[in-house]
Formats: sequence, C-alpha cells, structure tokens
Amino acid sequence: MSSIDETFQQLRAAGRKAFIPFITAGDPDLAMTAALITTLAKNGASLIEIGVPYSDPVADGPIIQASYTRALNSGVKLSAILNTTRAAAAKIKTPLISMISYAIVHRHGLEQYVADAQQSGLSGAIVPDLPLEESAALADICRKADFSLIQLVTPTTPRERAVKIAENSTGFLYYVSIAGITGERTALPERLLEEVSWLREQTPLPVCIGFGISQAEHVRLLAPVADGLIVGSAIVRRAAEAQNRPREEVLREVGAFTAELVSALG
Repeated sequence: MSSIDETFQQLRAAGRKAFIPFITAGDPDLAMTAALITTLAKNGASLIEIGVPYSDPVADGPIIQASYTRALNSGVKLSAILNTTRAAAAKIKTPLISMISYAIVHRHGLEQYVADAQQSGLSGAIVPDLPLEESAALADICRKADFSLIQLVTPTTPRERAVKIAENSTGFLYYVSIAGITGERTALPERLLEEVSWLREQTPLPVCIGFGISQAEHVRLLAPVADGLIVGSAIVRRAAEAQNRPREEVLREVGAFTAELVSALG
C-alpha cells in the first residue's frame, strides 16, 4: 500500500476529504518551492502536487503556463527538483506527487524515473499527456513499485473509456471538472456533481476533482460528492508574488488560503 493509499484510507476512516494543492517546482526558485511544501503541509494539505515544468503544457492555463516558463528560463532541472522534494519530504508526512510530462519520464527512463522519484520522497505521478492506450508499460512498473499512477478523466471522456481509465489507475482518479484549461473560475459546470457521483460508483478508487476550483464556495459545493479537491492556479498565482514581495509574507498568505479551503471541506 502506497502512502497515497494510506492517506485516503485514514481520511475515509475520519470522514474527511482530501485537499490537494498544486505548485510549480522552481517558481520563483527551488528554495521557495521547499518553503511552500512545508507551508502547505503545515496548513492541512492532504497531498501535494509538484509540477515539473515543461515547454509544451497540455491543459494548463495562462497562470501555470507562465510559472512553467519562468522556471524553465531560470534553468531548473529534474535532478534539482528531485533533490528539493527529497529534502522537503524528510520534514513532513504529507505525500508528494509529481505532475510530469511523459516526454520527461521517457527521456529519463521509465523504471529509472519511478526509482529516482521514490528515492526523492515522491509517492506517485500524474502524467497528463500519457493516453490510456500507451500507459500499460508505465502502469506495470508503477504497480510493481507501489508507486501510484494517477490518471485523468474529463467531461468529454466516454463512460466506457472512463471505466477503463479507472481500472488502469492507482492512488486516486483525477476528474477534470471542465472541458478546457486550468484556471480560476467563478462558476463550475452544472453537470459536474452528477458526473462525479456516477464515476464514484464505478471504481473503488478515490475520485478527486481539479481545474477551476479557487474559492471556498467551490469547495463546499463539491466536497459532498468528491473524495478530494485539487487547487492549482489560485495557489500558483499567490506563490508567484514572491518574485516581488517578501517571501514570508507570501508564505503566510498561501498558508491562510490553504487553511481556509481545508476548513471549507468540513
């Protein structure tokens, strides 16, 4: 059982839902990334997604795209990111997950990436540009290593395909709330609750909702039907302010925002 499985088991036993924040590794630098990981964990994050910057993001909106560009322009490398997660993981109990392009995993070597990621304190990976039909090799390696491979279902995914994706996933299932890119939104699709409720009946895996969640009202609305909620752009935008403002001030604001959303989960 991976640490992600253990976390959801503990949450379910306590009648609680997961709060999963996303940050971009290396924006504005890796020292801030390490500080953000500690801050998020301290303020109630159940798991933390670490975005590995790449130049051709699949579904990332302007805020996350810009953060990836800044990190890449600063020269951040995968090896340095893994060194950062290794050091951060030693200080917290919150599982860390990489959000990473398959091109980076393939170039690194599938088995080597999983081994290096585990040694660097990561418990799983989300590989958004890896289609179901091409995921068997990585899924097999991840299962043997007890390293979660979290896959995505979208509103446009046919139901039969959604079930197959769930069968090929471990850790949890990532439900993309909108047909579009990431970003903060004031409203969410009307059919979202119905679709997530259906998906949860098809799989024993936890189902977590991401994309567009940026307010406590969203959290209160979705918490009853989801096992966890993922918040990215709203946190990345706040973290990016550390380029021009005192870091401790930014960290306090990120911590307060995290605590507010965790509290809204009930």
